[in-house]
Amino acid sequence: MDCRDVLFDYEVSMVFPTAKILDGGQSMPGTIRRVLIVDDSRLQRRFLVSILRKWGFEIYEADSGESALEICADTMPDLVLSDWMMPGMSGLEFCRTFRELPKDGYGYFILLTSKSEKNEVAQGLDAGADDFLTKPVNSGELRARITAGDRIFGMQQELSDKNRVISDTLGQLQAAYDKIDKDLIQAKKIQESLVPDRARDFGAAQVSLLLKPCGHIGGDLVGMFSPAKDQVGFYSIDVSGHGITSAMMTARLGGYLSSTYFDQNVAMKRHDDRTHSLRQPEEVARLLSSRLLADTGIEEYFTMAYATADLRTGRLQLVQAGHPHPLILRQNGKVEFIGKGGIPIGLLPDVPYDQFEATLEPGDRLLLYSDGFTECQMNNGQMLEEDGLADLIRACLSDQSGQEFLDDLFWALTRAMSVEHGMDDDVSAILFEYGGS
Repeated sequence: MDCRDVLFDYEVSMVFPTAKILDGGQSMPGTIRRVLIVDDSRLQRRFLVSILRKWGFEIYEADSGESALEICADTMPDLVLSDWMMPGMSGLEFCRTFRELPKDGYGYFILLTSKSEKNEVAQGLDAGADDFLTKPVNSGELRARITAGDRIFGMQQELSDKNRVISDTLGQLQAAYDKIDKDLIQAKKIQESLVPDRARDFGAAQVSLLLKPCGHIGGDLVGMFSPAKDQVGFYSIDVSGHGITSAMMTARLGGYLSSTYFDQNVAMKRHDDRTHSLRQPEEVARLLSSRLLADTGIEEYFTMAYATADLRTGRLQLVQAGHPHPLILRQNGKVEFIGKGGIPIGLLPDVPYDQFEATLEPGDRLLLYSDGFTECQMNNGQMLEEDGLADLIRACLSDQSGQEFLDDLFWALTRAMSVEHGMDDDVSAILFEYGGS
């Protein structure tokens, strides 16, 4: 120990009679490493520097708040020991400014003061101070305060690390979500391509389609095809479940019932002269069921209403496979539900599908629809059901027809559905309007 150290210890013992200079072996392991000492008193700084350096801290000194801010701009400290009363910027003002500085972590702030009144302590806490030390500083109390601050600093650092992990994870999840969302948008375009025409005229008859999935993609499918000028077939399908799996099944069914490639359409018979005609609806249901059950690993099934129409006579042949009852809108305003229910396709093997008939007069309409209509929850807490659907249809009839009628029907449904539940199922429909031969 040289004469300067002896002189310093003497000065300390005279100014800080309660201070005890601990030897260099008593280090303080912890998360706090960098300490900034801010005091206009050189002797006070030397005292604190001597103690803290022996405890293993990396020390920075400033004789004013302004100088301390310059140090913080270059190196952000883990712990600040700042005098309250300083010329120029006070410790209180420096604390407020320090809290506003951009920083990655938290800086623990201890005010050194002779003030002990409650209102003054409250001022310090309001300014952002974490703790206080009264002058003259006792090394044992200083050590205890730093140890307490180290625990808080460590917890804050751990929290910051965990928040960083959470933030990184959320970023990864957002990137994955954006990719999935992009794929779903593309899948929606592919699914929409399965229904290329939303309305089509067949002489004096017209077929119009409505397809409203509750998400990007859905499990409902509607379509139509006509192999000859006096024949048209159309269907409404609802695959079990929701989302991607159901949408993949609709894509498959769209291929089985293609409106473009008749040779692939199970509802068509090809003749020797390369012309096509429509199969009986009950036969179409059996073929679809056998194909679905033959594929191992597929647990999905679907409901369907499929109809063929003779455009010369208005004669309809239909099959109902677990789908809501087809609805005939007579020209005189009468609403008739037809069919007997039936078993969904692909649910059980060797199920018979009963075919039934109906006849439309010029001006009559046939509506096939999914249970997104009848099972939609209304504002009164009840499902719409068939009677409610009939009421909606009567309210929408007026002079509207075709696509306009279906759009108004869907709009009326959304107005009546529960705000709390919203649209929680796909909604689809197909309207056949017969105008005579």
